[in-house]
Amino acid sequence: MNQCGVHASSPIAPWAAQAFTGVAKWLCAPLLCCAIPSVVLGADDPLPVQEVAAGVFVHQGVHQDAMPGNYGAIANVGFIVGGECVAVIDTGGSFAQGKALRAAISRQTSLPVCYVINTHVHPDHVYGNAAFTADQAEFVGHHNLAASMRSRDGYYAAYLERTIGPDLARQSILVPPNVPVKEVHQLDLGERTLTIQAWPTSHTDNDLTVLDETTATLWTGDLVFRERIPSLDGKLSGWLSTMESLAGIPARLVVPGHGSVSTDWPAVMKPQQQYLQQLQADVRAALKAKRSIQQAMSEIGALNPSQWQLFDGSHRQNVTAAFTELEWED
Repeated sequence: MNQCGVHASSPIAPWAAQAFTGVAKWLCAPLLCCAIPSVVLGADDPLPVQEVAAGVFVHQGVHQDAMPGNYGAIANVGFIVGGECVAVIDTGGSFAQGKALRAAISRQTSLPVCYVINTHVHPDHVYGNAAFTADQAEFVGHHNLAASMRSRDGYYAAYLERTIGPDLARQSILVPPNVPVKEVHQLDLGERTLTIQAWPTSHTDNDLTVLDETTATLWTGDLVFRERIPSLDGKLSGWLSTMESLAGIPARLVVPGHGSVSTDWPAVMKPQQQYLQQLQADVRAALKAKRSIQQAMSEIGALNPSQWQLFDGSHRQNVTAAFTELEWED
């Protein structure tokens, strides 16, 4: 049992990883699809990852809601190997996934894990943290992340038990950051620098991005969704503003929080931007017409809803969040 009270030997039952379609070389393809075959993991198998740039490894999460069959592995996670140590970027939706990610790192390098970076608080990005406490890594997050973890701990514990099941939930605990980032912070992995940037309230109130300066690979967390519908848990106007700032980052490769890796930066944000702008316009129109929040939820559609996976599960929640925010506009 480690210092967080989690059994390091807890087994990982078999679960299916999503198949990725297409193979593309990241330096020449306008849209990159990681070519990771669909596999079943056994108790000690590593999480399948793809090296999308030199020393940059990504596992793409499935476009599903969290459930026992996928172990909460629905978000993109991965790691970057430097000259002296490794940085993990998001750890997954359960301790089981975090353990499989740690095994994937061991398969690629014997260097120690010195940093675990969480891009924001949502369960599919942080519940693998406990698998890295034995590494004595520093946990890095937005300066609001620890408070958000504390305030949501009970709700998230119940969410895990309901979605991935009580056994997996029992193993999975929140590990808060001990390196809070307020603006910009740099990490040295040995001949490799990561630039961590905290953002104003956008997708959540604790979003940050990670830029690998060596390969110009930008990890956006859920500030960028691809294929899966964006989910608003922060401030709509802030998210739209943040995307404008993100576009100025000179990235060559982007790893979104959900969906396939892309070299088409910043154009890859366009569908999400159009969806959020349309949401903002539609909610403002509903408010001007004195529609109730219930009417807005039932009446407001979206631009090209067929392009988004899991649309029905999140769109009405987005309308509610936007309505609550925009009704207080001057």
